[in-house]
Formats: sequence, C-alpha cells, structure tokens
Amino acid sequence: MSDAAADGARQGVSDLPPWPQRFGFIAAVFGMFMAILDIQIVASSLNEIQAGLSASQDEISWVQTAYLIAEIVMIPLSGMLMRILSTRVAFTLSCAGFTLASLGCALAGSIEQLIVLRAIQGFAGGAMIPITQAVSFSIFPRRVMGSVQAVIGMVVTMAPSVGPTVGGYLTDIASWHWLFLANVIPGVLVCWAAWTFLDIDKADHAVARRLDWLGLALIAVFLGSLEFVLEEGPGDDWFASDRIVVMTLLCVLAGIWFFARTLRREHPIVDLYAFANRNFALGAGLGFIIGIALYGLVYLMPLFFGHVRHFSSLQIGQVMFVTGLTMFFCAPIVGQLSNRVDLRLLLLAGLLLVGIGSMMNADLTVESGFWQFFWPQVVRGMGLILCIIPASRIALGTLPPHEVGNASGLFNVMRNLGGAVGLALLDTVRDWREDFHWNALAPAIDTGREVVVAEIAKYEAMLAGSVPDAHRAAVGMLVQRLSEQTVVMAFNDIFLWLGMIYLLSVPLVFLLRRIEA
Repeated sequence: MSDAAADGARQGVSDLPPWPQRFGFIAAVFGMFMAILDIQIVASSLNEIQAGLSASQDEISWVQTAYLIAEIVMIPLSGMLMRILSTRVAFTLSCAGFTLASLGCALAGSIEQLIVLRAIQGFAGGAMIPITQAVSFSIFPRRVMGSVQAVIGMVVTMAPSVGPTVGGYLTDIASWHWLFLANVIPGVLVCWAAWTFLDIDKADHAVARRLDWLGLALIAVFLGSLEFVLEEGPGDDWFASDRIVVMTLLCVLAGIWFFARTLRREHPIVDLYAFANRNFALGAGLGFIIGIALYGLVYLMPLFFGHVRHFSSLQIGQVMFVTGLTMFFCAPIVGQLSNRVDLRLLLLAGLLLVGIGSMMNADLTVESGFWQFFWPQVVRGMGLILCIIPASRIALGTLPPHEVGNASGLFNVMRNLGGAVGLALLDTVRDWREDFHWNALAPAIDTGREVVVAEIAKYEAMLAGSVPDAHRAAVGMLVQRLSEQTVVMAFNDIFLWLGMIYLLSVPLVFLLRRIEA
C-alpha cells in the first residue's frame, strides 16, 4: 500500500466516532425500535386486551389513540430537551419513562389505567425516535452515512411492519401482558448503555430559563387535538359529531396562535425556520407522503384479512412478515447504494415501487390470501426502504449540525402526521366506497333474474331443515355475499388510489438539490 493510500485509510478510520459513542448509538437504535414497535404491537391483540379488561369497543380504541397523541406531541420537543439536558440525559430519561410506563401497562387493572399509562409510554418514548436520528448526523461522517441511515431506515420501516406479527406471537404464546413486559429488560439495558456511552454533548440550562411555556402548551393542544380529530373522525362520521367539531375548532385556534407566536419569537419552542431550507421542506413533505404508506399499509392489510378472510392475529402477522423481511435484506444494499448513487434517483425509484406495489393489490377477491400479497409486499418493501433512507438524508443532510436535533423532530412529526392523515382518509374512503359499491350492486339482487332465483334455490336446499325459514336465510346469505364483494371492491379502490398518490408525487423529486455522498 502506498503512503498516500495508508494515510487515507488512517484518516477514514480516525474520523469515525470512538467505540463508546458507537455503542451509545446502537443502544439508541434499540430504544427507537422499541418506541416505534409499540405503536403497532397491540394492533393485532386489541380483542384480547378488551376481553381481559372488560372494556367497550370505544374504550379499547384509546389504547392506540392515547399512545399516538402523546408521542406526536413529544417528538417536536425532543430537540429542545437535547439542548437543555444534553443528548445523554434526554435519551436516558425518555427510555426510563418508556420502560416504567411499559411495566405499568402490564400491571394495569382497568382500561382507564391502561389508557393513561399508554399515553405516558407514548410521550416518554416519543423522544427516542428523533434523538436517535439526530445522533447519527452528529457523530458519523458523511462517507458512512449511507450505512448508518440504512440501519435507521430498516428500524423505522420494519418496526411497524413486524409489530402485529410480534404482538400476535406474544399474545398467542403467553398473554397480552407480555406485549408490555417484553420492553422491561431491554429498556433497562438501553438506559444503562445510553447513560454510559452516549456522552456526546453538554447541557445548556440557559435554554430552560428562556423556555416559551405558552408555546409549549399551544403545540401540545394543536398536535394533540389534530391527532384526536384524525383518529376519531372516521368513526364519529366527522363533523356530524359535536366533539369532533369542538376539537377541530380547538386545533385551528391553537394552530394559528402557535404558528403566529413561534414565527415571531427569538427563541421559539420549535424552530420552524428549518422549512426555509428547500431540501428539508421537500424532504419533510415527502416524509409525510411516505408516512401514509408506512402506517397505512400496516393498517389496511390486517383490516382486509380480519374482515374478509377472518384470519387470526397470528395468521395476519405471518402474512405481513414478508414486508419486514424484504426491508431487512434490502436495507444494507440501499445503504451502500446511497453512498454511490444520487439520492434523488433512489427516492424516485422508491416512490415508483411503492406506487406499483400498491396498485398490484388493486384486483383482490374474497379468496385473496398469502400469495396474492406476497409479490406486492416485496415490491412495496423495497420501495419503502428506498424512500426512507434517501428522504432523511436529503432532508437533514444540508442543515448545520446545531439545527439537526430540532429538524429531526420536525421530520419525524411530518412522517407521523402523514400516517395519521392517511389512516383517517383510508377509513373515510373505505366507508364511502363501500356505500358506493353497495348502491351500485344492490339492484342486482332482483328476484326476477334467473341467476338470483337459482342462487337462492341452491342456498334454500343447503339450509332446508336446519333453519325455520330457509328462504329468508338464503336471501340473507346472498346479501352477505354482496356485502363481502362491496368490501373487497372498496379495498381495491384504496390500493389503486394509494398507488396513484406515490406515482403523482414523483415530480417533487426533481425539485430537490443534489447531496454529495
């Protein structure tokens, strides 16, 4: 090896962070994985939790909603906490609060206790997500950022995808309490490792003295009420519900006051001027769009398999594992490509693949199962990892180091809001399209048509002697078949339109500035 090459190799090694900081980063990634996993880990086990705590259908939905609302309020505040407390203290406190709340959730004796503890769990754990991303940009040089972001991207995309699978297995093997108890030992280890190895900056307590408490209250009310409206709106028929109207007005008023105050203050609670950077603004916007697929597809597939195929939570998890496995194997490859290929090309390819993969499921039937979802999941999995890694590097890669912590929080809020908006729209569109297809197909059940008479006769013969009124039961079975068809057709519409969103967002990539690897 020549002297120049040897010097270059030594320089390449020397600009990497020391091993203690690398261990601290690994611990942070584990913490982030737990926080994101817990968004979806209870999704496949809500029925078991409902039975175990004797909760109503309305109450059990708050096990998810409370976590999401609290998490989305905390995420943008993480940058401020890092400045006030230091990265090490902020992350350790976040992980400790998450771990203790997880233990509390497992020991909860009523649905009210569980909802409160889930909110604490989401609020405490929410800071781990942006802090981990900020740490990666703070301690690693740009030349290895592809590999680092591949790890983060794999966690961000895999955790919600495997959440229902992990939840289904834990509930099936043990009980729903282990959905939360499983966090305790890893949480303690992550706390210890973060405190021991994540010493990368110093606290600035002066920030706390000029803290905008009113701004803090406004952002909490604004994001909390917004998440509430998006979560509860579809089930309450939107503005037909008085509480949705009240929460919407509260959201609008708090939002206007928050933005007006934040943009005028010298030391705002969240620095929105990061959006003045074109790459960050467009990257965060694309993060919003990515969030629709990231959380929307994890929501859609269990809904289809539960309502149409009547799969168990374990069966649903086994089908959905394909996406997580695809992303696991693709992440290292995409990470290396992101160091060699223009990030905009990777993002463009990712958006196209997510769009195509979604549209591949636009021809479902009532018999669709594992293999009808296998290749679309593979294509979407590759697309999602191709979106996540370049989008975060594009959004945060051109910002000064002191702005990364704040901007990372904003980027993650945009992605989570994309998921929340996506879920609300998916529920609303599903109800609308089911009604549309029902109104279109219902006239086909005309007893004057030979095919209808033949089907009713077939069902009557099948039910004869087993029910009091075979004819009425036969008509009911035919109506049920029609209802199943309208549900499937609504899902087909959603997958088609979801794919179109990603294909239509491709032109945004051409507005981004190139980032050198």
